[in-house]
Amino acid sequence: MSEKQLTFTARHHQLTNINVWTADSQWLAFDVRPSGASFTSLTIERVNVATGAVEVLFQARDGAHVGVVTVSPDLPPRYVCIHGPEHPDAHWHYDFHHRRGVIVQQGMAENLDACDITAPYTPGALRGGSHVHVFSPDGSRLSFTYNDHVMHERDVRDDLRNVGVAVPLHPVCPPKQHPREYEGSHYCVLVSQTQRDPQPGSDQIDRAYEECWIGDRGYQRSDGSWQRWAIAFIGDTRNAAGEKVPEVFVVDLPASLADYAKAGAAPLQGTAEKLPAPPAGVQQRRITHTQGLALQPRHWLRASPDGSAIAFLLADDKHVIQLWTVSPNGGEPRQVTQLNSSIQSAFSWQPDGEAIAFICDNSVMRCEVASGQCTRLTARSEQPPSGDAVVWSPDGQQIAYMRDIDGWRQLFSVSALPQA
Repeated sequence: MSEKQLTFTARHHQLTNINVWTADSQWLAFDVRPSGASFTSLTIERVNVATGAVEVLFQARDGAHVGVVTVSPDLPPRYVCIHGPEHPDAHWHYDFHHRRGVIVQQGMAENLDACDITAPYTPGALRGGSHVHVFSPDGSRLSFTYNDHVMHERDVRDDLRNVGVAVPLHPVCPPKQHPREYEGSHYCVLVSQTQRDPQPGSDQIDRAYEECWIGDRGYQRSDGSWQRWAIAFIGDTRNAAGEKVPEVFVVDLPASLADYAKAGAAPLQGTAEKLPAPPAGVQQRRITHTQGLALQPRHWLRASPDGSAIAFLLADDKHVIQLWTVSPNGGEPRQVTQLNSSIQSAFSWQPDGEAIAFICDNSVMRCEVASGQCTRLTARSEQPPSGDAVVWSPDGQQIAYMRDIDGWRQLFSVSALPQA
């Protein structure tokens, strides 16, 4: 098998679940967290997949940490990552609602999202922490998940995770009446809507997460017209018995950047009692009605390049986690795989949309979406590769993933072509 180990240093190397390759398929970006749950990385780095050369892209200072780096789809690459607070103290330290996105170029980090936690709040600014920032397929805007400091201070049960979008409308510069407020390069809004205690049997959700951009250029609606911008995410509903049921949701987004600044029924920036609200006309739609998407392995929705299918993981009647797809227009989901053992990882699409890569039966697998046929790309190992990330290169030739070797998480790649 054409598996290649890329890193060897006695420390951890952590890939994000998507957009870890530079556009020329030459470099992989990573951080050095000891685990996905421990946010203690001081650097964002990259490794050359041909030579093994490692470069530091950015180093945090003043007690801050960085991690969860992704890369723009264009050249020269822009890197975006989570940045924790500088000079952390007992009152303000790294947490879901105390972090921000930064765009890194030439070793410098610029804030992506502005923060304003003092009423009256600023439209286009956030009031808390953003996370897992992912460029759109054309590199013009970014999605992220979000937790709200203002709601957290009011009642932690009101700090509900949501999905947001950062657009290059104009920089946002709040008055900075609090030492933890800052400006940002992009105009940021939430595009999902959540509420405490969703009504059982309804489409209400109390958590929106694991989102993806739909299509390289959007998707085709049922009437034949095209929706240029849209995001899919997982939303936690409640069934009639009050049990949590994660489902697929879609939000169609404005075509014009200026429309992101147009408030709907509630203020974009939120109030002291309510979360920020989506722009005018942005409404979430429930796409699936299942027994609940798989909670393990953790995975992110991923849409096909042509926008026609949103892929997700769901257990079959035998409780085996399989790959499924559904149209962003709704309809019955399609079961893609008929595996005997459960999928063990997050996944990604081949850039031409023909196949999806994931880990199953302790191997990196290539799955042909049309037929569901799966091919091992790596030999079955005693321990499976990490389930956090299995990411196809932009040129379609390689797949990046991680393995634990002698107690350290190392980066690997394998040829994406089935072995003869």
